[in-house]
Amino acid sequence: MSTQKPPSFNDPMAERESARYEFPVPSREAVLALLAERGEPLSYDEIARALGVSDERDHTAFARRLRAMERDGQLIQNRRGRYGLPAKMDMVRGRVVGHPDGFGFLIADDGTPDLFLSPREMRQVLHGDRVLARVAGIDQRGRREGAVVEVLERGRQSVVGRYVAAENMGFIVPADKRMAQNVAVPAGNEGGARDGQIVVAQLTQAPTKRSGPVGKVVEVLGEHMAPGMEIEVAIRAHDIPHAWPPEVLEEAGRFALEVPPEAAAGRVDLRSLPLVTIDGEDARDFDDAVYCERDGRGWKLIVAIADVSYYVKPGSALDREAYQRGNSVYFPKHVVPMLPEALSNVLCSINPKVDRLCMACEMYIGPRGEIKDYRFMEAIMRSAARLTYTKVAAMLVTGDATLRREYADLFPHLENLYALYKVLHAARQKRGAVDFELPETVILFDAERKIERIVPLQRNDAHRLIEECMLAANVCAAELLKEHKIPAPYRIHEGPTLEKLTDLKNFLFELGLSLGGGDAPKAPHYAKLLASIAGRPDARLIQTVLLRSLSQAIYSPDNIGHFALGYPHYAHFTSPIRRYPDLLVHRAIKDILHKRPHPISLDLARQQGEHCSMTERRADEATREVTRWLKTEYMMDKIGEEFDGIISGVTQFGIFVELREVYVDGLVHITALGNDYYHFDPAKHRLLGERTRQEYRLGDAVRVRVMRVDLDEAKIDFELADAERRDVKSAKRPAETQRPKKRAGKRRKRGRRGR
Repeated sequence: MSTQKPPSFNDPMAERESARYEFPVPSREAVLALLAERGEPLSYDEIARALGVSDERDHTAFARRLRAMERDGQLIQNRRGRYGLPAKMDMVRGRVVGHPDGFGFLIADDGTPDLFLSPREMRQVLHGDRVLARVAGIDQRGRREGAVVEVLERGRQSVVGRYVAAENMGFIVPADKRMAQNVAVPAGNEGGARDGQIVVAQLTQAPTKRSGPVGKVVEVLGEHMAPGMEIEVAIRAHDIPHAWPPEVLEEAGRFALEVPPEAAAGRVDLRSLPLVTIDGEDARDFDDAVYCERDGRGWKLIVAIADVSYYVKPGSALDREAYQRGNSVYFPKHVVPMLPEALSNVLCSINPKVDRLCMACEMYIGPRGEIKDYRFMEAIMRSAARLTYTKVAAMLVTGDATLRREYADLFPHLENLYALYKVLHAARQKRGAVDFELPETVILFDAERKIERIVPLQRNDAHRLIEECMLAANVCAAELLKEHKIPAPYRIHEGPTLEKLTDLKNFLFELGLSLGGGDAPKAPHYAKLLASIAGRPDARLIQTVLLRSLSQAIYSPDNIGHFALGYPHYAHFTSPIRRYPDLLVHRAIKDILHKRPHPISLDLARQQGEHCSMTERRADEATREVTRWLKTEYMMDKIGEEFDGIISGVTQFGIFVELREVYVDGLVHITALGNDYYHFDPAKHRLLGERTRQEYRLGDAVRVRVMRVDLDEAKIDFELADAERRDVKSAKRPAETQRPKKRAGKRRKRGRRGR
């Protein structure tokens, strides 16, 4: 092949292409650089000539490359057949996010503002599709409007929903409300489904501008209200892998039920140490065990983690499936595990009184909680006991004499752990880590798997003890990866964006509060503010707004630290049974210990981080959806009843209210707030009446009546109780947040000082 090119277009990736292909052609980077420099669309011949593509074999391969770049949205061919850069043609490449009301948004790959897609544009695409769109204009709200030019990739091949039988053709109402189009099911393709049943359909025809999607039923899940159906629906609606491929089960079944002698060879033997696991009563897989002893002026802490990487090798069937799943998904009373049960509940679970392979982090911690030294090691261990948070707290906090006698051999080591916890917790507070104490709930079921009640999750010092031990080990893992410059999935968390920070400061100003740190606040500034509001009636409101100002933590090799925890370096090391990033960290640490090159490039590490962040979000969305459905079902027989609640969200269309002692959210629509025009003030998180000046603000106490429960939509509608509708006084907010009444003709001053 001729490789002569004009000097300015030497392919920057020529070496990579030569290593990858027997007959290399110019790289994608070279094509994009050429078009950027020329500043105009070019024909195929012009591009090929400029990049030195000569003989027929090269032309065939190069044409395929350009077609692939078109499919990926990197190039676009105009009506004259010339290739151009999408950005230069006002084209945007990205993923479609649908809305239940029929419109949608294109989330741009390059981070530019989203494009609004009208219902008309959404007719030809589905939620999750990747498309190329052009900027068609600006709508009345100032948003960029998009027009779909080409669908690059279909985001889904199947859909789950409720089958509705019709005379000549049935259809499926999707469970995922972001998919606003029903799926037509031609006669003969209903797969035995009956009217009203929940089914899975394979899409046989994608939507177009003129016709909707078409599919055929491939699985009947069962009746709409069957116990557990909400989980089956969520798993499929969110494309969570849940069936084990035969090769994965076959591979998992090859391992012996006990640790083979050769596996223990060369490992540090920790079997004589009384390491213990401390978990919840209903836990089935045990990732971690801990041991602590006094060491001179400080402590020696050992955190031993199940050595999943010994069993799950890169490229194996187990590894491929674990990567696709990304993490275990925990629904109420149901788990979709990342690894088969033979590993997650047996070989890789630190069960008591049996030998287990582990990766251990041994830390030497000073009297003020500083980690003075650490080392990682491949080890073999034997758990001395399977303890629970309840038992450990009873022994350490409330002094349960019976339990102390039962675990007399272990109790001194537990006391060491508790003393170390107090030191680590004090160091955490001094460091200024952000610690939100917002309530979490647990759903309790009866024998028929109906909700019996919803209770707050009670955390005790045993939970916090284990948390501090895990944080310490995770920090050491991140330090080791950083020291050896390994591109691994750090757990990173950015601070607030400038826009969110501005909104937050405006909100705090109204309460006479301020956040330190100027335009770049750090975790200690958040922590100081949280400490200052402790005991205030509106503390939960303020905590909620502070939390919403922060971004979501993600996995990335770009080690920018963890804002909320106040760590410059942080990684997940302690849960490889249920999180794939932890498994990747284990492999990286083993490469360091064995002084061998780490095979993961920065680009691959970034791709792995993005994938694992996606699977984590997918799991969160699915579990929230199931919890919301269950809570809606719980409220079905409570229509007409009144409850006390707190405003948990404020929008343009109304207020969301969380019921006290029930922990269920519902909507009071703006039309049910009274005879006034209400205007949404996002900075102050409130709706304000134009005539009455009545405020409904995040955190306000209200009393509501349950008016409507829609299980299909998982929505609950409230109205304000009669007394509340007549006069919801601002006295329901704490006195220090009340504002003087506005006098006629006077301008109200903003904020108050000296609080």
